[in-house]
Amino acid sequence: MSIPVIVDCDPGHDDVFALWFAAGHPSLELLAVTTVGGNVPIEHTSRNARVALTVAGVEGVPVAAGATGPLSRTLATAEWIHGENGLGGPELPEPSEPLDERGATELIAETLLAASEPVAIIATGPITNVAILLRERPELADRIREIVWMGGSTERGNVTPYAEFNAWVDPEALAIVVASGIRFTMVGLNVTHHALVTPAVRERLAAVDNRTARFGDELLEFFCRTNDEVFGMPDGPLHDPVAVAVLADPGSVELVHTRLDVELAGTETAGATSVDFDGMLKREPNAWVAVGLDVDRFWAAVEASVSRLA
Repeated sequence: MSIPVIVDCDPGHDDVFALWFAAGHPSLELLAVTTVGGNVPIEHTSRNARVALTVAGVEGVPVAAGATGPLSRTLATAEWIHGENGLGGPELPEPSEPLDERGATELIAETLLAASEPVAIIATGPITNVAILLRERPELADRIREIVWMGGSTERGNVTPYAEFNAWVDPEALAIVVASGIRFTMVGLNVTHHALVTPAVRERLAAVDNRTARFGDELLEFFCRTNDEVFGMPDGPLHDPVAVAVLADPGSVELVHTRLDVELAGTETAGATSVDFDGMLKREPNAWVAVGLDVDRFWAAVEASVSRLA
């Protein structure tokens, strides 16, 4: 049986691969996509999500725009990694499907209510949309199977010394979601930095040689170049698909049940994710946290998913 999922995202190169992974894997049923302001403003993330589905030949999956920015902060974006439109590199085709008239909250709510079983949410950007849903429609919490989020870190950050980008953009939203009581999994930089787009990985994905793979190779050319320029990492880490792997291929990601808190007020630490592996704070475990990745198994699953698309 496949797991019904909603992907909430801010595409972004790695979000596109997360969408393809979710759309192409037989263990998942992609019901809907929602977008948020994050890597780039909402007008770009909403178009980019539809471009990703168009390239892959995915039809019948609604895409709705959500929050333009965080709950209480000013949106900060990441054009320095993803380019001005969020998908630097290839020439973007026109999306084949229009943006859904519903907003993200309405689309998620209606999708949850229409499903025959609880639906998982995979979030690969700032988690603002999910926080708004839980704040405005708390009665729907039991319709959510679990939430898997790419963000945070058990170690260092990538936008400040302590904070990962998705957590730093909207830590207040993250705090709401973690406190909701819904099963929550954090897939942070400590693990996603193992999902490196090496030359061998690029060659492997390009060899699929369908439209999706060819478009993806152009994305990876740009993404690896900017990661090299900004972080000195020529093999750019493809963060977001690792969150999809938690549900699509659970054996590929090692998780531990532990305590997770997010820093809201620190001058230097806002957005930092505090993961208390050793129980030093004597607080109850409230999250699953990714601590390991079977890299070969992960890339095999990504490759297989891309090969099932157009």
